[in-house]
Amino acid sequence: MKLLVLGHGYSAGFLTPLLLARGWEVAGTSRSAPERVASLGAIPLLWPGDEPEIRTHIASADAILISAGPEHGHDPAIAAFGDVIACATPRWLGYLSTTGVYGDHAGGWVTEDTPLTPSTRRGHERVAAEAEWQALAAANDLPLHIFRLAGIYGPGRGPFAKVRSGTARRIIKQGQVFSRIHAEDIAQVLMASIRQPRAGAIYNLCDDDPAPPEDVIAHAARLLGLPLPPAEDFATAQMTAMARSFYAESKRVSNQRIKDDLGVTLRYPDYRCGLAALLATET
Repeated sequence: MKLLVLGHGYSAGFLTPLLLARGWEVAGTSRSAPERVASLGAIPLLWPGDEPEIRTHIASADAILISAGPEHGHDPAIAAFGDVIACATPRWLGYLSTTGVYGDHAGGWVTEDTPLTPSTRRGHERVAAEAEWQALAAANDLPLHIFRLAGIYGPGRGPFAKVRSGTARRIIKQGQVFSRIHAEDIAQVLMASIRQPRAGAIYNLCDDDPAPPEDVIAHAARLLGLPLPPAEDFATAQMTAMARSFYAESKRVSNQRIKDDLGVTLRYPDYRCGLAALLATET
C-alpha cells in the first residue's frame, strides 16, 4: 500500500511511522527540507521541483493526504496536480483543513454540520479550498475526507520553552476558549479513517476540553514549578496583527463524530495529560 503526502509537514510526520510499521510505502513532498522527510523513512520529493515524480506517485497511490495550505486564495495541490488527481484511483483521499472555517461562536459549541461562517482571511481561504476539493471529488468520484483541525500541539510545539525563557504570556480575554489537538491524536484519527474510508466524510479533530489559552500557560508553569507569567488584558496587550487575529474567534468544537464513526479513543483527551506527556519526554 502506498501513501503520498502533498505537503509533508509536522502533522504528517506522526502518521508516517504508523503506516511504515504496517508495511506501507510513504512518499512526501517538501518545499526545501527533503532530508526531514527522509529521516522519517518516507521517500522525499521536492515541490516545486520533482513534479514528474510526484505525478507518478499520485497515479499509483492507494491513499493521498493533502496537507498543503491555500495560497493566494486557491489550493496549490489542485493547481499543480488537479488533472492527475482527477484520473487517479486512491481508496482514500484526505484533506487537512481547520476549525477556523466555523468562525466565531462566542464560546458556543460547533459540530461538523455547523454552517461555515469564517471571520478571518485564513478561514475564508480554507472554506474556498474545501469547496475546491469537494467539487473535484464530486466530478471524478474521489473518496474525499475532510479533517478540520483545532490548534495543534505536540513534541516541539508545547508551551514549555516559552515558560522557561520567561517569554510566555497569559493574555486574558473574557469568554475566550480554544479547542486543541495533540499531533499523535491527529495521526491516529487519520489511521482510523484510512482503515474505514467513508467517502464524503468530514471530521473535527480536537480533544474533549476546550479551554482558555491562559489556563494552558498557567498549567505548564505549574508543571515546571515556575511562577505564573503575569496576566495581560487582551484589550491593551501589545500583539502582532497575526497574534491578535487568533483571538477573533471563540468556540468549543465537538469531536463526537470521530468517536462514533471511527471508534477513536483519544490518547490525550485534554491539555493537562497532553502537557504532562510532553514534559515527560523532554526530561
